Amino acid sequence: MKKIIYTLMVFGFMYSCNTPKTTVSQKKKSEKELAIASNDTVTIANEDLEYELIIIEPGFNVWLQSIAKPEGFYSQDFLENRNYLFVTEWNQRVLQPFRFNTDLYQFQIDYQPTIDYGYELNYKLYNYFIYFQLNYKQQLTGFVPRI
Repeated sequence: MKKIIYTLMVFGFMYSCNTPKTTVSQKKKSEKELAIASNDTVTIANEDLEYELIIIEPGFNVWLQSIAKPEGFYSQDFLENRNYLFVTEWNQRVLQPFRFNTDLYQFQIDYQPTIDYGYELNYKLYNYFIYFQLNYKQQLTGFVPRI
């Protein structure tokens, strides 16, 4: 959170020091970037299985669309196995608030390996864990997070 506030302060300072020299194309590009950045909520729901995945993380949606491996790159079995490992470690860290930052690990994730959540949920959950580890310099398992 401090990183976000600091970034906003630096951006605000840089913006106030510049003279307005925007052209029409720069303005359209800037509006497009703001529209993409404002769409930071990813939601996946399935009423039949009664589950819902909501990821609210600034920058995750842009990262998912631009940097993450495309859908279909990993098999569903691979994603399910990694997600189970990540969720297990995540939930252990949630239960240890004096040892791990409660701003990072706020809620437990109810992920059951016996339920078939489908490819889309597993893909986005896996990529969130990769994004989280890279962005906050955390390592949830013995696997080094990489893209």
